[in-house]
Amino acid sequence: MKVKSAEFVMSNSDVAKCPKSRIPEYAFIGRSNVGKSSLINMLTSRKSLAKTSGRPGKTQLINHFIINKEWYLVDLPGYGYARVSKTAKKTFQKFITQYFTYREQLVTAFVLVDIRHKPQPVDLDFMIWMGENNIPFSIIFTKADKLKPKAIETHVNDYKAILLETWEEVPNYFITSSSKAIGKDEVLEYIDRLNSNMIDS
Repeated sequence: MKVKSAEFVMSNSDVAKCPKSRIPEYAFIGRSNVGKSSLINMLTSRKSLAKTSGRPGKTQLINHFIINKEWYLVDLPGYGYARVSKTAKKTFQKFITQYFTYREQLVTAFVLVDIRHKPQPVDLDFMIWMGENNIPFSIIFTKADKLKPKAIETHVNDYKAILLETWEEVPNYFITSSSKAIGKDEVLEYIDRLNSNMIDS
């Protein structure tokens, strides 16, 4: 898939106010400072579609972007460790939960994980919650350019080992780097394939 157009549509904190159309949605979420905005900009070939910031917790709303006038890319607030008030964090968690629970247009989510670190409880807990609520998702490992291939393989295998303790199979996953455009084609081809499958069905 080639991204020919990417346009901001709306931001809000109320799932009921999200776009009413039946256009398929793909949600991106991850721990604060995981590189989500950079990944979105890399996937869409836009330098500042999503706002990047050195301060974790910058994204505080549900942000909809229409891609190729065919599907929505949804940028969700990060979970965990954001430098915001406890009240604000509870609000994030509430509408994140509501989005995943009630948004029928959601095709799948992408849970972003920083490949540089060993498996983090906050990431694993969120994946478990997604699994328990039957919400389809893939893992996107970010910042792969920061590690050597052997270290990447080791960290991915660490996640696999932990998940397979309770899951029958490991979720689909991608290795990416926003600065090197690693994984861009794979993620976009996956979305294109899911869109095509919905049309065929």
